[in-house]
Amino acid sequence: MSGHNKWSKIKYVKAKSDAIKGKQFTKAVRDITVAAKNGGGDPEQNAALRLAIDKAKEVSMPQANIQRAIDKATGNLEGVVYEELTYEGYGPSGVAIMAEVMTDNKNRTVANIRHAFTKAGGNLGTSGSVSWMFEKKGVISVNKDEREEEIMETAMEYGAEDIKEFDEVLVIESAPEDFNALLEAISGLGVEILESNIDYIATNEIDVDDEIAEKVERLIDTLEDDDDVQNVIHNMA
Repeated sequence: MSGHNKWSKIKYVKAKSDAIKGKQFTKAVRDITVAAKNGGGDPEQNAALRLAIDKAKEVSMPQANIQRAIDKATGNLEGVVYEELTYEGYGPSGVAIMAEVMTDNKNRTVANIRHAFTKAGGNLGTSGSVSWMFEKKGVISVNKDEREEEIMETAMEYGAEDIKEFDEVLVIESAPEDFNALLEAISGLGVEILESNIDYIATNEIDVDDEIAEKVERLIDTLEDDDDVQNVIHNMA
């Protein structure tokens, strides 16, 4: 197991950014879409989707919006065909960045993403240019409480490969194929789950100074603001 204490800072910065930009609905839609894409559109059979729907309801998202996000991910929207694509590139100081998208207009999407990279002083690369720096993992983040030992034991029993300890949070990683069973087990403990998804994890992170970090964060924000972008991954420490 490994750990460090930057999670509280990351959580604070992200929460502040979300509040300022009013991204609650956008984030909820993306969480639902990604969960449905990875595990199917039935929340009874998909723990990640069930959790994403619960969180969407917490921010008062209408049921119609929730269902549309599920239909988009599972290809059930009549007359609309979505492509799932991943764009790769380098941000400021060579930070590797990938943007996962679902789009009904590839030309529009790639133009928007290329513009975002260029404006930030980076460049959009070709397929495979940075993806080799990442590996796909199931990731579950939970608040620490007095059951910390029980959470860890359950996680290891249901396929956790690593548990990272931060100040107030445990981040549990697993192979993608073990993610749903692990999430079901952790959910069954009744602990608060902050995030749960199958995501790319950087195998090597890059340390940058505050000025570069700010530039990279602006690029990430710009990409996330695009309606076609479902997820942004980077290797900035």
